[in-house]
Amino acid sequence: MEQLKKLLSESKYCVAFTGAGVSTLSGISDFRGKNGIYRRADIDADRLFSLPDFMRDPTYYYTHSADFIYDVDSKRPGPVHTGLARLEKLGVVKAIITQNIDMLHQRAGSRDVIEVHGSPALHHCLTCGKEYTFAEIAVQVKAGKVPYCDKCGGSIKPDIIFFGENLKASVIDRAIEESSRADLILVLGSTLVVQPAASLPLYTRQNGGKVVIVNDGETPLDDLAAARYTDLAEVFSALADWKP
Repeated sequence: MEQLKKLLSESKYCVAFTGAGVSTLSGISDFRGKNGIYRRADIDADRLFSLPDFMRDPTYYYTHSADFIYDVDSKRPGPVHTGLARLEKLGVVKAIITQNIDMLHQRAGSRDVIEVHGSPALHHCLTCGKEYTFAEIAVQVKAGKVPYCDKCGGSIKPDIIFFGENLKASVIDRAIEESSRADLILVLGSTLVVQPAASLPLYTRQNGGKVVIVNDGETPLDDLAAARYTDLAEVFSALADWKP
C-alpha cells in the first residue's frame, strides 16, 4: 500500500469515483457482481429501471426494489464510505463522484457528493410535480403498497436516472469538471462499463493526472492505472490511520 500512500501524499487535488462495490461491504447488492441484481432470478434488472415500463405502471419497480433500495435506511456506511469521509475532512479528497443511489456517502459524513445516477432522497409526482421524501415513500413500499400522489393520484417517481432517461446535464458537467481537475482519481468498486460515467477517469488521464483502481474484477482501464488493487476492505484498512 506504500505506492498508494505516496500517490495520495503527492496529490494536490484527489477525487474519488465510486461504484456499487463500495456498498456491498454494507450488505447492499451490486448490479453486475457474482451476487448482483443481474444474477437474481426473481428480478429483471433491465425492466426494473426501465423508464417506459415505469411510465406504463410503477408496480414492478416498487414491488421489486423494496428489499434493496427502500431498506437502505437500515444499512450502515461501510469502510470505504467512512474512509473517504475522513480523507475529505483531512482535505485530501476534494469531491466524491458516485454511481450509487444508496446515499451512504452522505450518511458517512461526506459533503461534496456528485450523484451521477441520481438519488431516491426525493421523489416527485409525474403529473403535478409534488415532492416526497425518501422516508415518506419508504414507509409505503415497506408496507407492500405502490405509492401514488395524494394530491392528484399520479405516479410518483424517485429522482433516480432510469434507463432511457438522460443524465442531468448540470450533474455530469460537474463530474467532468472535477475529473478533469483531478491530478489523482481513485476508482473504487466500479466495473467501469456503464457510460458515460465510466469514462470520467479518462478526463483525469487526458489532463495529466493518475488513476488508481480498486475493484475485485477487471475493468477496461486497468492498463492505464498507476496502481491496481482488488480488495477495497484491505485498502481502506491500510488507510485507516494514514495522514498526509
